[in-house]
Amino acid sequence: MGADSYGRWLPGAYLSGGTSSFTDFLAAAAPELLPAAPAAAAWAVTSDPGTPGSLARDLPHGTTIVAAACDGGVVMAGDRRATMGHMISQRDIEKVFRSDEFSAIGFAGVAGVGIELVRLFQVELEHYEKLEGHALSLDGKANRLASMVRGNIGGAMQGLVAVPLFCGYDEDTGVGRIFSYDVSGGRQEEHRFDAVGSGSIFARNSLKKLYADGMGVADTVLACMHALYDAADDDTATGGPDLSRRIYPVIATITAEGFERLTDEQAGQYARAVVESRMSAPDGPPAALHQPG
Repeated sequence: MGADSYGRWLPGAYLSGGTSSFTDFLAAAAPELLPAAPAAAAWAVTSDPGTPGSLARDLPHGTTIVAAACDGGVVMAGDRRATMGHMISQRDIEKVFRSDEFSAIGFAGVAGVGIELVRLFQVELEHYEKLEGHALSLDGKANRLASMVRGNIGGAMQGLVAVPLFCGYDEDTGVGRIFSYDVSGGRQEEHRFDAVGSGSIFARNSLKKLYADGMGVADTVLACMHALYDAADDDTATGGPDLSRRIYPVIATITAEGFERLTDEQAGQYARAVVESRMSAPDGPPAALHQPG
């Protein structure tokens, strides 16, 4: 314990130098606030001692997230559906977020765990930048996220799984990069495009035929919208564009100008273009949307 400049008594963690990691600080000052808090794992176990993690199946889950590199950056898009068992629990959930000025994060899995992971990661990057006077490198951000995912291994073993997809603009090389993770915190850099969530296999297969190296931002956004449409076409947990309710996928671009989320009106224009094209071609375009050069 010690006193700050106002004479208030604070735990030692608030006054020690420590590291520039907010997660490390939280682990020392208030570990119960971490997503991997022991109470969370115990809650999943005690809900049904005979079937560990059975309650997790009845929690809201979110899918599907896609990311694709483009000329001068990267695009990330996510559908808006959350499911709870066989029911649609939410039609307008957001699963793609700004993590800092030059990166974005999306998640698939248990919505509560995923959103907590995103919020903690956002604070982690801001905390580091305030203490060090500069932002982490893109590789550093990806590594920090890996350690945070690894910290939830106890919850993941009980079914409270949330897996992120991370992407950003690398200021050192001037290109967009994509990173995927497994539940143990394993980090892999993906090339060209990737997807996570229950509809990811269909989204990746869609991008295999639609994606071309060197695509501009607009073509890449359109390809990602087609990929989410194809995922929704085959995966019940993935929601496609909901034109009647004006609910469209969340789409973000990260370039040298920084993170930019498309407005609902802009996303709606891409969504309507995809839906209209599928009226005459239900299976979508047969080849890449754009051939560079």
